[in-house]
Amino acid sequence: MYAEYVASRRELLRRSSSGFGLLALASLNARTALGKIPSGKVKTVILCYMSGGVSHVDSFDPKPKLTELDGKTMPVEVERTQFNNNGNIFASPFKFKKCGQSGLEISSLFPHLRGVADEIAVVRSMTTPFNEHAQGNFAMHSGFPFLGHPSAGAWISYGLGSANDNLPSYVVLQSGQATAPHGGIGLFSSGFLPAQHQASILKADKQPAVLNIKPSQPGEIQSTWLEFVRQQDTSFAVELGRNQNVEAAIENYETAFRMQSAVPDVCDISGESEATRKLYGLDDPDTEKAAYARQALLARRLTEKGVRFIELSCLTKRIGAGNAPNPWDQHGDLEKGHRAMGYQVDQPIAALIRDLRTRGLLDQTLIVFTGEFGRTPFTQGSNGRDHNPFGFSLWLAGGGVKGGTTYGATDELGYHAVENPVSIYDLWATVLHQVGIDHETFTYRYAGRDVRLTDVHGNVLHDILV
Repeated sequence: MYAEYVASRRELLRRSSSGFGLLALASLNARTALGKIPSGKVKTVILCYMSGGVSHVDSFDPKPKLTELDGKTMPVEVERTQFNNNGNIFASPFKFKKCGQSGLEISSLFPHLRGVADEIAVVRSMTTPFNEHAQGNFAMHSGFPFLGHPSAGAWISYGLGSANDNLPSYVVLQSGQATAPHGGIGLFSSGFLPAQHQASILKADKQPAVLNIKPSQPGEIQSTWLEFVRQQDTSFAVELGRNQNVEAAIENYETAFRMQSAVPDVCDISGESEATRKLYGLDDPDTEKAAYARQALLARRLTEKGVRFIELSCLTKRIGAGNAPNPWDQHGDLEKGHRAMGYQVDQPIAALIRDLRTRGLLDQTLIVFTGEFGRTPFTQGSNGRDHNPFGFSLWLAGGGVKGGTTYGATDELGYHAVENPVSIYDLWATVLHQVGIDHETFTYRYAGRDVRLTDVHGNVLHDILV
């Protein structure tokens, strides 16, 4: 019945000679991509992307065997690595501890996350076919290792539609010196989906947060110009008939206009309490941590406003971390680099979980914490770790996730996934399931085939769901 109503309303608007009919049609298309209202528990997905590759054996996958064999040669065949400068077994310099009522083991790298261990489900058997940053980043974001496919954020925006007319449904937050991971802004692309589903990048600590968001002309002049552009666009759209690219362009113009007041409002945190600032670490003397804390707080505020997909971006530490796109990429001096990056993100992410829970929003928000791959159990050079795609960890928290649990396992060295291996497609199948979308039927017709975020793969990880 709902789909029939949408179809008939579309036809009425399509036949309308008024430009406002075309605008309403574009808006309706943006809101009802699936022709139904998804019935999932989750309304917002927050991706905390740890670009560069967090070492699982130093964070969420304790391996006592590495301590026992520290400094010895690997007892199994070593796969070719990115730089192939491989050394001996490297025991974790971080101590693990059983946390919460669940006893979930988390290392000293994340002391604040230890305090919310019972909210977290750790997948310890994640795998990826890709051992290089750009390919790994594209694959983790879109399911495919190259440019041109929609990111998961764009798919979810397309599937759920907009919940707030004044804000984009897919937002990437950056602050400080944060930049896009290797692969660039194409990681946040809408690909072949309508263009209004691509990410909008908000600079969390800049004024304005979005480039060119402030009108360059006084209100009356701007309104006159916008009305002229609207008339030209809608006349062009009527001549073409229904054209998704034109509809998307009109929708983007309209959203951009409404964002002029909505973005400054959501980015203005002056009204937040001192307790909230302390919770997130907004005033921490470490400038990178304070900048990431602002992203985490804005993620909560955007969640409250109904934004569908939010991605947070790590910042390069000035000392002891990887390069700008890959701050977790410690090929040397891993202890120093990981400790610096852990300090940057640990308190803000834990605060985000606590804050969402306090406000009654965590059950409808799904947080995903992952990088593009893990790191080797043996050294690169003397004290770093190379890339390891064969088995690593990520975690989920919030909306319908069974907290305080683990799923899958790597071998005793943390090298290969040996129990319940998980693919990128499994991850996104699970996320889509939680927002109320069947990943197998959620398709978009492109280049003669029905394309999916999960391609022809993917299984929902029901064991980590309540």
